[in-house]
Amino acid sequence: MRIRWLQSEPSCPRAITVIATSVLLALVFLPVLAAPADGPFAALQGSWSGTGTIVMSSGAKERIRCNATHRLGASSSELQLALNCESDSYKFNLESQITSSGSAISGNWFEKTRATGGSINGRIAGNQINVRAEGQTFNALLSVTTRDDRQSISIRSPGSEMSDVSITLARKSR
Repeated sequence: MRIRWLQSEPSCPRAITVIATSVLLALVFLPVLAAPADGPFAALQGSWSGTGTIVMSSGAKERIRCNATHRLGASSSELQLALNCESDSYKFNLESQITSSGSAISGNWFEKTRATGGSINGRIAGNQINVRAEGQTFNALLSVTTRDDRQSISIRSPGSEMSDVSITLARKSR
């Protein structure tokens, strides 16, 4: 008997239309609402590989091969990165965790092969990240520029074993 009442009620089709429209809108906008927010590190996410040049304190230059993995942390303002490079005679495995607050960046770094680490401080502006890495045995200026699926990394550390590194990476995946 209740079904008959709903069928004969003039406002019922309008209620069904409102409910159906609400469900459709939810289905359309849910993916947008659920998508992670673009943060300052969104363009860096993924796996990267490429080559570059390392200049040693002696002045010797060598080609290096590199792989990198960049992952967002618990929020879009946190980034975990790993950069592994090696040449015929040199190897480094750099890991870092950085956080951005507006345009300021801070965090820490650790180089596995030499068991040394320290802090990172700097700035992010658009597709450019510039930081200073400081530790007890190593200080360097790092610059990372990301454009689409290409990334350039420059590490300058005058007076250290590795005085200058230039790397160009291409994205393997997101």
